[in-house]
Amino acid sequence: MDYEQNIENKSERRAEKIMRIGVAADHGGFELKTLLTVALKTAGYKVIDFGAKKLVKEDDYPDFVVPLARAVTRGEVSRGLAICGSGVGACVAANKIPGVRAALITDPFSAHQGVEDDDMNIMCLGGRVTGYALSWDLVQTFLNARFKSDERFIRRLSKISDLEGNKSEL
Repeated sequence: MDYEQNIENKSERRAEKIMRIGVAADHGGFELKTLLTVALKTAGYKVIDFGAKKLVKEDDYPDFVVPLARAVTRGEVSRGLAICGSGVGACVAANKIPGVRAALITDPFSAHQGVEDDDMNIMCLGGRVTGYALSWDLVQTFLNARFKSDERFIRRLSKISDLEGNKSEL
């Protein structure tokens, strides 16, 4: 399946149901994840929580972010939010999963442009560096953005897919 066909299939699935959002955070992002989860549910999203389910200061972000990233690539959730203390570690871990396009987002332009041009499917946030009000604005911008599907964007993403070596799973 080529990248363009996969985009069409994802768009059809999104239109058929309420958007399912996966969330994951370690201890550094636990509080922000909790606040954003309530806001997402209030806004009508179906939220799938990949953990942490309780605050444990010794936990590790890959334990939560990797299952979230795999769920995104399998289509079990439409998009993901990965949160750790700075957002950097969550972003690094998420991007190790083929088919994930995660970015650490700190501004509204990148929150929508990352989806529109680069089909970003996981947004990473820093629970210790980005406050709730800005985070909620960024999340809404991310979730409301749609991939443009212009030929040049598909061409670029196909090149990335080729680097990952599993073009069929995108």
